[in-house]
Amino acid sequence: MPVITRDELRSLEEYEKVRAEVRRQIAAIKAPRRVKVGEWVALTFENRDTVRYQIQEMLRAERIFEPHRIQEEIDIYSTLLPNPGELSATMFIEIADMEQLKRELPRLVNIETAVWLDLGERQIHAAYEAGRSMESKTSTVHYLRFPVGIEGVALLRDPNVPARLRIEHPNYQASTELSPATRAALADDLAAAG
Repeated sequence: MPVITRDELRSLEEYEKVRAEVRRQIAAIKAPRRVKVGEWVALTFENRDTVRYQIQEMLRAERIFEPHRIQEEIDIYSTLLPNPGELSATMFIEIADMEQLKRELPRLVNIETAVWLDLGERQIHAAYEAGRSMESKTSTVHYLRFPVGIEGVALLRDPNVPARLRIEHPNYQASTELSPATRAALADDLAAAG
């Protein structure tokens, strides 16, 4: 998928005028791409729209308007775009109670290494960004890539092929079937990525 360019972004002033509408549009785009896996974990699958939105929001939050700093943000966030034949996701550990979060994060070290996407008989192990789990605790945000291959489009579109996300960590086991809306969105993203 081609990287996002400066021409695709709005100026801070232009963005402020349309931000409410953009947020509504992005919420609709993200809804089928967000998948809860058990009680504490959610994955949001990224595409060009979600990444462009994150860049735009970061520029707004940090009041960035200098061209070189805008390019830095584009370069950072463009790493979330899926490559051809893969799906890209941000995984969140969502524990609202801070005391419980402090207790559980040490127990969830290396959870990012235990995520799978099952498409029928295919078991696709997520590739993960290293350095987010330390010896004593893990991050609440992880970046994953699923090397599905272009044949994944047909598998996702076929309602007779089971599709699920699962986590097989010693301290967290959960799985969830992908909804028809999620399957369609991910098939579209996979096709768009190449």
